[in-house]
Amino acid sequence: MFKDTEQPNIVQLKDISQSYDGGKTFIIQHLDMLIEDKADQGQFIVILGASGCGKSTILRYIAGLQKPTTGEVLIHDKPITTDNRVSMVFQQYSSLPWMTVLDNVALGLRYKGVEEKERNSKAMEFIELVGLAGHEKKFAQYPTLSGGQLQRVAIARSMIANPDILLMDEPFGALDINTRLQMQELLLELWYKFHPTVVFVTHDISEAVYLGDDIYMMKRAPSRFIEHVAVDLPFKRDREIKRQTHFMELVRDVEDRMLKVVSF
Repeated sequence: MFKDTEQPNIVQLKDISQSYDGGKTFIIQHLDMLIEDKADQGQFIVILGASGCGKSTILRYIAGLQKPTTGEVLIHDKPITTDNRVSMVFQQYSSLPWMTVLDNVALGLRYKGVEEKERNSKAMEFIELVGLAGHEKKFAQYPTLSGGQLQRVAIARSMIANPDILLMDEPFGALDINTRLQMQELLLELWYKFHPTVVFVTHDISEAVYLGDDIYMMKRAPSRFIEHVAVDLPFKRDREIKRQTHFMELVRDVEDRMLKVVSF
């Protein structure tokens, strides 16, 4: 985010400010963000911060769902248009309940004009990848599908639409602990397979350390990034790593830094 190397840029926010009252007060002010594309690996960026500091707003900028009051948002060094908008996975279930799992996952390809047979075939690949084979003809609604299954639908739909970037806004926050742990493992498996750039918002520090390779922390409004932790854990991880001393030290370090950030 604060790097500038020879690697290609994938996401850049330049001098972003956000006001909702004509500039009298700012929620976000002079925020810069640079995410570069690590070849054959991608990046897993985690954003931490107090409620209301603008974490979700940053994701909406990247997704093209909101424009900042001032500043510029670039995807692959180009302004966001309808051609390069990025899908987003929310905490709330976002599948269309009147459509099947298959139609939900294939929706992005449908909007791109992909022929039905091809888009359904591609959608089935992702449905199988996220562990939903056999559920493709079910309606994507609760309680027909569980909360975890609905989030699997959302992840598959996002990745099939734009496999380079995956935006996730507390996607596991409403899940029970067992399902949450399963979803963490699924997300890591997809990251290892497709090497996307993931931008992930969470309030769970242990989750941030386990999933991320870079953690950025935002202070309260007017918000900007003021802390960065490079997570020096192996690229491939499993649950056993959480029992290691170094993992627990990292969690404590991030927790200590967050306490300072939220009081800034």
